[in-house]
Amino acid sequence: MVFKRLLGAFGVGAPSVDTVLATPHVRPGEPLSGEVRLKGGDFDADIEHIALGLVTQVEAEYGEGEGVGLIEFHRTEVSGSFVLRAGEERVVPFQFPVPWEAPVTEVMGQSLHGMAMGVRTELAIAKAVDKGDMDPVQIVPLPAQQAVLEAFARLGFHFKSADLEMGRIHGVDQRLPFYQEIEFYPPPQYSGQINEVELTFVTGPSGMDVVLEADKRSGRYSSGEDAFGRWQTSHHDAVRRDWAAEINGWLDSLSRYTTGAFHDPYASHGAGHHDPYAHGGSHYGGHHGSGPGMGAVAAVGAAGVAGGFIAAEAIDEIGDFFEGDGEEE
Repeated sequence: MVFKRLLGAFGVGAPSVDTVLATPHVRPGEPLSGEVRLKGGDFDADIEHIALGLVTQVEAEYGEGEGVGLIEFHRTEVSGSFVLRAGEERVVPFQFPVPWEAPVTEVMGQSLHGMAMGVRTELAIAKAVDKGDMDPVQIVPLPAQQAVLEAFARLGFHFKSADLEMGRIHGVDQRLPFYQEIEFYPPPQYSGQINEVELTFVTGPSGMDVVLEADKRSGRYSSGEDAFGRWQTSHHDAVRRDWAAEINGWLDSLSRYTTGAFHDPYASHGAGHHDPYAHGGSHYGGHHGSGPGMGAVAAVGAAGVAGGFIAAEAIDEIGDFFEGDGEEE
């Protein structure tokens, strides 16, 4: 038994873990359910806990450059301590709510290029190498978000890419330490005015903020700096709103606002506001996210807090998952 436990300390003959999701597709705010299936190894194992975390990739600044890190932005324990006997099979069911601000990874059955997300299972074993499992999960838009995305399609915009950036958007009730940017190429009628438009949702239980950033072309009457817009709406009103008219009107009005202005259609008398990506003296728009640098990756333990970068030892475990864009081979 002593020899077996010594092997177990190196992961030899240790228990195995496999997480099965009831559905790999879920909307923000909805419950994600499934079960963790355990198989005992060659010896009895003292399990300290079973934890599940939502993991994705984010861009962050470090020094003079940028890098991509893995971040666990939601974490929950689905089991406390127990003894898993040698060869024993055990099933642990779970259900937990997906954060309302979870980024969208799939639209109309198509995965968004640049987005990957997984559920990481951590089986903490006392005096042995912890075991893990990684399973892909797709976050599909809420009806309110879908209404905005469909408006972009009706206006002739074409999807370019999507990414996550560390930082916070000024003036909105943002809970996660990053935000998503969904980038679109403009239709021909705007090709001479803007290079691209970036869409960000900041969603909560009662509604959402829709933030747009237009990368304006340089020209005789424009310095080429970005322009911003923001709409606040309830989930109910969002699905009834004519977003195509709203977005089209905003784009047509860009020339009437000063460079870098923030147009808020709810501001009194149409007053302009400052850049919503500016906060605490930092600029978060245009791929200049701010937040913990890549050095934080190794600084946060594998059992760290929600919103913490994944520890270095866990990156080796799940790195292949994201290198393959979250698709199982």
